[in-house]
Amino acid sequence: MPRGGARAVSGPPPDPNSLRSAKAAERGGWKTLPAEGRAGEPPEWPLTEATPREAVLWEDLWSKPQAVAWEEMGQELEVALFARTLAEAERPETRVDVKKMVRGYLDSLGLSVSGMLRNRWKIAPATDAPAGEVLPLEVDPARRRPSARDRMKVVPSGEGA
Repeated sequence: MPRGGARAVSGPPPDPNSLRSAKAAERGGWKTLPAEGRAGEPPEWPLTEATPREAVLWEDLWSKPQAVAWEEMGQELEVALFARTLAEAERPETRVDVKKMVRGYLDSLGLSVSGMLRNRWKIAPATDAPAGEVLPLEVDPARRRPSARDRMKVVPSGEGA
């Protein structure tokens, strides 16, 4: 069995504030999701009959900002499977492998911080945010830490040591 090597989620997640990510953003690499979430009714439940808890989770999930992207990609089935798995994982006697599946869904659906970064999603600043509040993923260029290139100093030939 092969070992090591690149995996879909190996390495650090993308950093929206890095130089490479800034260039990717210029090409449309990062998707900004609306802070107010997805408007409207959730799609029709695609699985067999939902339990009351699954119905509550389904409705809540489809009101999140990530639901805008799920709708564009047609991920109704994946979200329904996540809701069903999460409802099962909430029970005290649930097996550990079910709880691990929930973690995988959180990342793949962009519901965790690392999942948001791996999907290259960020949430737009809330329109009702207090003035002067620093929001996540928004970096003031004046407060950016200088890069190695910024710290380089040109020394005319003949001067120095």
